[in-house]
Amino acid sequence: MKLYLVQHAKALSKEQDPDRPLSEEGRAELNKIAAFIRPLNLSVDYLWHSGKKRAAQTAEALAQVITIEKTQTALDGLGPNGDVAAFAKKLTRSDRNIMVVGHLPFLSKLAALLLNKDESAWTIAFRNAAVVCLDRTENNQWQLDWIVTPDIIG
Repeated sequence: MKLYLVQHAKALSKEQDPDRPLSEEGRAELNKIAAFIRPLNLSVDYLWHSGKKRAAQTAEALAQVITIEKTQTALDGLGPNGDVAAFAKKLTRSDRNIMVVGHLPFLSKLAALLLNKDESAWTIAFRNAAVVCLDRTENNQWQLDWIVTPDIIG
């Protein structure tokens, strides 16, 4: 099972727009990521996002460059302070490839829990629009497969 964790692209501040849509800079960085992952031919069964505008817009852009076998939808519990343990438990019952577009601290805590069994041991330095790929092995252990961030793409 592959799990792709994506922090939403950079968004406008609440003062600029209370809905916090993606900023021009965020869209530009997201376009770089999309162009980079397009030739990887990623396929997921589910693309889930928090439902917040910035996450939904990030998910929509990524949906253009990956294959989604089942659904792309908002999912409760993926907000910044979602229940990481409950979501991790949901993942243990799945053998599907999943992409999650969400927020900090949720994504950092989830990755730490899966990789270290301790959500406070933040292992991954997430960046806006970055894609983190985790792989669950046959013995149900999670490992980091790869990370791509906008700033490392030329």
